[in-house]
Amino acid sequence: MNNFTPPQLISENALFRFLVSPDLRIFRHLLFIVFIAAVLYNSTSVIASPTAIFVYFIILFYVNMYVLVPRFLFRNKNIEYCLSVIGILVVLAVCGYFFNPFNQEHGLNIPLFSFLTVLLLAASSSIKLFQKGMMDRQLIYELEQSKTYAELEQLKNQINPHFLFNMLNNANVLTKKDPEKASQVLVKLSDLLRYQLYDSARGKVLLTADIHFLEDFLNLEKVRRDSFDFLISKEGNLSGVQIPPLLFISFVENAVKHNNDAAKPSYVHLYFDVRNGELFFKCVNSKPVMKSESNTGGLGLANIRRRLELLFPASHSLNIEDETETYSATLILKL
Repeated sequence: MNNFTPPQLISENALFRFLVSPDLRIFRHLLFIVFIAAVLYNSTSVIASPTAIFVYFIILFYVNMYVLVPRFLFRNKNIEYCLSVIGILVVLAVCGYFFNPFNQEHGLNIPLFSFLTVLLLAASSSIKLFQKGMMDRQLIYELEQSKTYAELEQLKNQINPHFLFNMLNNANVLTKKDPEKASQVLVKLSDLLRYQLYDSARGKVLLTADIHFLEDFLNLEKVRRDSFDFLISKEGNLSGVQIPPLLFISFVENAVKHNNDAAKPSYVHLYFDVRNGELFFKCVNSKPVMKSESNTGGLGLANIRRRLELLFPASHSLNIEDETETYSATLILKL
């Protein structure tokens, strides 16, 4: 990953904001001009023409910042930039020989004046390169954030049609076998879709709301299957905890999809526990005696793994246990 100061930290740092923000450009320039004028004003004892030196420094500073640096350094033309600096020093020496801005009794100190010129060039180049570096890093950060957001939205959109397809298919089957149950399924499905269309559009939802969504989902499954049961255990202080929407549905949908057993009752058990700044979630489902040949359930878990990497890159732990009679997924999130 890139190691740089993110934009929100830059905005909170007064020095960075002053050096980088376009809105403060005029104040930066005024401060520089006042600083140069103050230095030259206090050097009138050795400078015969402070106005000429002031104009020279100002022109040199801005020509370097807005012409030489963008044209050469920004384009990695370092040799051309060095030749330009050498050319400036040669012109300085020639002009200084004929038009000495210093007091004649002191003479023109070419080495000192050249050093001040190089120092001014270095200062203006450093400021411009620093500004460009910070703006480039901010742009990279914003692009990464935009890419992450777009990928998260894509993953959420993959969940919704997948889930909707399953439920509509179930309702279609029940309309022929048991119209009353089919009606119950459609009513519950409308509640689920209301949550998905409105609440899941937010960046964060209440954990209790997401658990209620899972409960509706499992109740719908219970209507569809007579030999199915579920348990939702809630411990700790769940009130007020916010999480990304639809974070657990892939686990639950995968558990329901692959535990259908005609030989014995099947179940799904969900455990939620919030304490010490962590959210503990566990989904346990029974496994059928005869294993299903379908491998279409991998989409949901692949999505949730990717979402966790994007949302909680260094603050989550996911453990999958595939045993003889049960399948469990344990997720721990740092809130």
